[in-house]
Amino acid sequence: MFRWDWCLVYALLPVAACTLLWRAGEVDRAGRGDWREFLVLAVLGLAVDLRWFEPAWPPHFAVFNKMLLLDTGIHGFILLRRLDGVGFDLRLRLRDLATGLREFAWYAPVAIALGLWLGFLRWHGVWPRPVLAAAFFFTFAFVAVPEELFFRGWMQNLLERRIGRTPALLVTAVLFGLSHFNKRAVHFNWRYVVLAAIAGIFYGRAWRRDRRVGASAITHACVDTIWGQWLR
Repeated sequence: MFRWDWCLVYALLPVAACTLLWRAGEVDRAGRGDWREFLVLAVLGLAVDLRWFEPAWPPHFAVFNKMLLLDTGIHGFILLRRLDGVGFDLRLRLRDLATGLREFAWYAPVAIALGLWLGFLRWHGVWPRPVLAAAFFFTFAFVAVPEELFFRGWMQNLLERRIGRTPALLVTAVLFGLSHFNKRAVHFNWRYVVLAAIAGIFYGRAWRRDRRVGASAITHACVDTIWGQWLR
């Protein structure tokens, strides 16, 4: 079924976002962050989190909404704005793996203890399933990389230029936590928000170690995969 309204949304939104980002690159030579960049981040983030455009897709294809908006950001921030320090490079290094696993090892005891205490997590004592590797790679590609590119490569990166490393890490982690307020619940899911915000600190640490999205995406994918297999 073809609809002109959705066609226009997906045709005009990327043009508008990329025009703003191109203009931001022209006026913000010092790389301090421009209001246009934060406006684009807000629109793209809210469109994904509140599912503004998902009615355009059949439910089993809704992931393409996120991927198209992600492509808009990649084209605008990296190719037009030429934002440096993003770390969007899928040629993973052993150092990315080491950093990602290190932050996962530090976060896991905190998350498991707090999650079980809050009643948000429940242990499922099952053997590893054959689909574990497939679940990890799917999560890495379609969940971890898009979210880490948005929150760490773009948002935390830009906030660091304005407010410094530690405040940027904490603010981004809080916003990352709040983006989970409507996940797996009808009302405000404060337990998910708390655990996601704490996770955001470790994801942010993994990214800023070498400014590599791949490192924080490994931490993120490990957390989501272990949670999905044994703790959901």
